[in-house]
Amino acid sequence: MSAPVRFAHGRRRLLVGAAGLAALGGVAAFRASAASRGLALRTRAGLAFGTTVALTAAGPDPSAIEAALSDGFAAMRAVEDAASLFRSDSALARLNRDGVLEAPDPHLVVLLRFALALAAETGGAFDPTVQPLWPVWAQAAARGERPGVEALRAALARVGWQRVQVGPNRVVLEPGTALTLNALVQGYAADQVMAALRARGIADAFVDTGEFGAAGAHPDGTPWRLGLADPRHPGAVAAVIAPFTGFAATSGDYNMSFSDDRADHHIFDPATGRSPRALSSVTVTAPTGLAADGLSTACMVLGRARGAGLVAARPGCAVRFTGKG
Repeated sequence: MSAPVRFAHGRRRLLVGAAGLAALGGVAAFRASAASRGLALRTRAGLAFGTTVALTAAGPDPSAIEAALSDGFAAMRAVEDAASLFRSDSALARLNRDGVLEAPDPHLVVLLRFALALAAETGGAFDPTVQPLWPVWAQAAARGERPGVEALRAALARVGWQRVQVGPNRVVLEPGTALTLNALVQGYAADQVMAALRARGIADAFVDTGEFGAAGAHPDGTPWRLGLADPRHPGAVAAVIAPFTGFAATSGDYNMSFSDDRADHHIFDPATGRSPRALSSVTVTAPTGLAADGLSTACMVLGRARGAGLVAARPGCAVRFTGKG
């Protein structure tokens, strides 16, 4: 039996679960394949970062797998505690509220330093301070409108990655600044989960934290495969990454749109306050989920040529672009 294809569909996509496995040979066959090689297989699903997540691991010791999955979910919760905007009590939410954070969570410091470094590298095309644009667009869309020039200008006056100062013991925002790490947090969580599984001796695993990571091989001995969904036809596979190891992240214009034609969506160009329109999706594979996640968003803003150059400069990374269609 060939390994099931896991589907990646944008920043918040759908993972094929039991129904998908049934179509590809059945859950029973999937587990039997693992058992025939002396491996136990376990999958645990839940909610995190405002979406569905799932961890799959295989190994000879079922109790070790269960412990590893528990550690994996604990790792996700730790990242949520640090940087999820879906949590009003997260360190990031408190930083946005107060403008200063003493003794910041180490996860938050790692994320912020990476975000600011990528912002500098991309000339601000990637910018974690675009959060003030979100309510402007959401409120205008609720009225069936697009934001006016003055509203965008006021929001953009609060945007700029240089407005953030990060130290090991203190993070400070200039007045009016607000951060989002949604372009990084799920990829970073995939890194943390995979590290937790490795610490328990798990060599074969597939991680879905909203972005993807894979290690080892499918329990039937074949490589993991990742299906990339068509951004204009959800549920249809546009391409398959095979073999898939390491990490992958997708950014697209279809997950959260402010207009029916998807011209206005949740990814903002910090230079204009509007959405980049040249691409419908970008998928980046990388040695870390953090890099894959950040680069995919940066490429949406930079466009095909400049984005390809950004990714090519990083060893072990590759990019797939999907234009508007």
